[in-house]
Amino acid sequence: MSFGSFDSGTSRPMVDINTTPLVDVMLVLLIIFLVTAPLMTQAIKVDLPQASAQPADAEPETVRLTLDANGALFWNDEAVAAADADPKSTLAALESRLQPMASADSRLEVQLSADRDTRYQRIAEVMATVKKAGVAKLGFVTMPTAE
Repeated sequence: MSFGSFDSGTSRPMVDINTTPLVDVMLVLLIIFLVTAPLMTQAIKVDLPQASAQPADAEPETVRLTLDANGALFWNDEAVAAADADPKSTLAALESRLQPMASADSRLEVQLSADRDTRYQRIAEVMATVKKAGVAKLGFVTMPTAE
């Protein structure tokens, strides 16, 4: 511990930190990194062959189904049936649109979003129709809560 000056009147220890060694070490490290950084970016030049190929895994098709508060069903933002159509005919139209897609691609995904005021019975009917059409992946879209 270093003490103050040679004055005989004060005997308090000196509380200042000597930063000179810290600055010296930092400057040496800075110089080392500045010198070695360009050496690490060298690359070997290789003449690569050219080839064309289809991507291995294409993204599976996703269908967004939306149920509004009145129970109207929308397929990617367009109505599945007329607004005044019978719910059973709307479900039949949904099944007829989903079956060919599900048989063509087994990775078809359906995302279902429903208004909070939609009756659970209507949501269950749509889920059953999607399952009946042969779709294996059905997901629910929700909004995160604000915390």
